[in-house]
Amino acid sequence: MAAVAAGGSFLDDDVVNALVRARTQVADSPLTTLTEREQEVLAELATGATNALIAERLYVSANAIEKHSNSIFSKLGLTDSDKINRRVAAVLMFLSGEEISA
Repeated sequence: MAAVAAGGSFLDDDVVNALVRARTQVADSPLTTLTEREQEVLAELATGATNALIAERLYVSANAIEKHSNSIFSKLGLTDSDKINRRVAAVLMFLSGEEISA
């Protein structure tokens, strides 16, 4: 809850897991191009975890998480825009199984 107190956000792991189970991916979705590790990183991003925490959970460096995240954003065709942050857009795509217009 420290993240919330610091102005961040928090999604309960049970909520994220339920959303992940409930989502359906379209066969031609860019989500299907992600590697297994990228999918793991994206699932962790969906919890609201920082890169450092994700790195700790997946037993890799924060630099590795940054590289995976950039690869995810690239494969999903996401760039930062005035409308939506690419990290947020990637998580929304992951949870809904659909493309998000940025």
